[in-house]
Amino acid sequence: MKKLISWNVNGLRACMEKGFLTFFHEIDADIFCLQETKLQQGQIALDLPGYHQYWNYAEKKGYSGTAVFSKEEPLSVSYGIGMEKHDHEGRVITLEFDSFYMITVYTPNSQDELKRLDYRMEWEDDFRIFLKKLEENKPVILCGDLNVAHREIDLKNPKTNRKNAGFTDQERDKMTILLESGFTDTFRYFYPDLEGAYSWWSYRFKAREKNAGWRIDYFLSSESLDNSLREALIYKDVFGSDHCPVGLIIED
Repeated sequence: MKKLISWNVNGLRACMEKGFLTFFHEIDADIFCLQETKLQQGQIALDLPGYHQYWNYAEKKGYSGTAVFSKEEPLSVSYGIGMEKHDHEGRVITLEFDSFYMITVYTPNSQDELKRLDYRMEWEDDFRIFLKKLEENKPVILCGDLNVAHREIDLKNPKTNRKNAGFTDQERDKMTILLESGFTDTFRYFYPDLEGAYSWWSYRFKAREKNAGWRIDYFLSSESLDNSLREALIYKDVFGSDHCPVGLIIED
């Protein structure tokens, strides 16, 4: 069995002061992926015995960024998706293992007034092409903050959020296209109709207390791995960020 964890930490240094390492050691994941580290090289020294560390930093300070910590050393590691226009924000790390690729991603947010929606649409198409190209070699497991609640069941207030970033028809359609291209939303694989399962809550209006959240953090996997899936998890009681960690257990 392999235990995989993904967490948008919304600033790793801040999360470190709110119990990050306690959860990290307790969960004892085989692969632990981070998004929104908000770090530059040299700004943190993490001592994680038994793990190989891989970091992708945004060029802009205090913004975006991803990291992966893996017990097993991968066969290869790549950063970004190989396209100049997308690879300045530290959003993707790909680790190649014997039987699959492990990818962490922090999908661009469409932002207030959807000012980055057009760019987001380009990203979605290019990223999907990147994933499908990898899949020609071996199955893909993708995790991270995908910045979209796919269906109405995936957020507390779908009606009032219909045209807001993360729940526009355009973003939801791109997620549908990605899944229909051969990927499984692992949480919905196990819990197709479960309501109230969220991974992000606004810091405003006591949203987390009221569980008025969104499920925007995912593990997606190539459909060829469906028979290997054992459990999908949302660690809603783990604090330290406005997101909680999510997990996947897979037979290796």
